[in-house]
Amino acid sequence: MLEWIQTNLPGVYSLGWGGDSGWGTSIAQTLYITLGAAVFGGLLGLAFGIGLVITDEHGIRANRTVFEILDKVVSIGRAIPFIIMVVVFSPLTQLITGTTIGTTAALVPLSLGVFPFYARQVQVALLGVSDGKVEAARSFGASNWDIIHDVYLREGRSELVRVSTVTMISLVGLTAMAGAIGAGGLGTTAIVTGYQRFQNDVMWTATILILLFIVLIQFVGDLIARHYSHH
Repeated sequence: MLEWIQTNLPGVYSLGWGGDSGWGTSIAQTLYITLGAAVFGGLLGLAFGIGLVITDEHGIRANRTVFEILDKVVSIGRAIPFIIMVVVFSPLTQLITGTTIGTTAALVPLSLGVFPFYARQVQVALLGVSDGKVEAARSFGASNWDIIHDVYLREGRSELVRVSTVTMISLVGLTAMAGAIGAGGLGTTAIVTGYQRFQNDVMWTATILILLFIVLIQFVGDLIARHYSHH
């Protein structure tokens, strides 16, 4: 097998598994920035999404001013192209991480880039929860936190998993784009090491690995969503 790779995929073979640009390193970097941005961007998006639902005019804590602020932040955030966001927030990235290049630095623009998209997805998912269940919880004296936790999040968890899956897939695409500007991972391998150095075997291998990540995320997300939809 190694002989076949060495003969037919010389660029892939020359990178090896370890080292600063090896395949193992690139895969680990992609996992790091994807999961890291998913955690930080996901928590921020979840908070904004819940905020949009409960401060809506029909929400449990209706507040037009707060809703408008949250809505505008999410709308503006979704409208800014990711590559522009990297530049705009580079001072913040420098302040937080001490650099604007590398995998850790990429977490800042990636988290800020994905959270508005996820916030809107969360909002749509939670608005699908029946108003009758919310009213029933109120009639039993449930607090606002009880309604958020036991009604919105519990009843909407299947749909939340689905939108989380979509967001994770979108995030993998953003990590590939971030790779073009020095974030590391398979995106850097595909574009910098492969495309820019005319090593097509490297470019296509990295692209296939990214696609496999996406297929795996979709498969796992569908399994979890089906599990919750039956409970």
